[in-house]
Amino acid sequence: MDKEQLMESARKVKKAAYIPYSKFPVGAALLLKDGTVINGVNVENVSFGATNCAERTAFFTAITNGYSKGDFKAIAIAGDTEDFLPPCSICRQVMAEFCSPDMPVYLTNNKQDILELKLRDLLPYAFTDLDM
Repeated sequence: MDKEQLMESARKVKKAAYIPYSKFPVGAALLLKDGTVINGVNVENVSFGATNCAERTAFFTAITNGYSKGDFKAIAIAGDTEDFLPPCSICRQVMAEFCSPDMPVYLTNNKQDILELKLRDLLPYAFTDLDM
C-alpha cells in the first residue's frame, strides 16, 4: 500500500468521528507490517480529558487485535485543516512506545497535499524505555 492509498483510508474514516463538541473530524490509518490497515477516529466526550484521538484509537485497536511493538509500518493522519495536521503530543508519545523512530508519518491538509515525516522528526528526544 502506498502513502496515497493509506491517506485515502484516513480521509474516508474521519467521517465516522464522534465530534459533537468540536466538529473537528480526524481520521487515522495505521499500516501494519503484514499489510493490514487499522483505522481510528477521534471520539469526544463532554469531559474533554476523556476524549481519544484518532491515532490512539488506531493503535489501541491494533493492540487489542493482537499486534505489538514493532508491528507498525506507517501512519496517515487526515483532518480538514489549512496546514498539515500533526498528532498531539500524547499521540506522539504513544507512537514512540510502539514504533521505530524511522517510521513514516504522513500528514495532510484540506488541499489533499501529503507531507511525509519520520516519527523522529515529530518527536526528537523522545522519552523511551531506554530512559527508564
